[in-house]
Amino acid sequence: MSDDTPEIPAPHAMGPAAAAGPAQPPLPRWATVTSVGAVWLVAVVLGILIGALARPAAYASWLSLALGVCVLLGFVAQLATQQKDGFINRLAVTFAGSFVILGLIGGVLALTFVVG
Repeated sequence: MSDDTPEIPAPHAMGPAAAAGPAQPPLPRWATVTSVGAVWLVAVVLGILIGALARPAAYASWLSLALGVCVLLGFVAQLATQQKDGFINRLAVTFAGSFVILGLIGGVLALTFVVG
């Protein structure tokens, strides 16, 4: 038997959560609103640009691409907050809002294409 074997550290007296360090303060409300609202604003801008610049036959393709951009921006915005508490909830609200915004814009574009 050799003395080169590493020692296994003893478990922390208060458990693994206490060993992780002090708890972070909660994310301020303005930071949550900003991180979610920025992605929603991008969804609105992309939807308006798609309606103004794309051919009607390509609306669905461009709206799908815009949703993919919003998903990536949602991850970036929520990871930029550097807060793990509430991450899933903020990400879900970001994705759902972007989906609804682009869905409504897609519905309006479809109606204008059919009627016009």
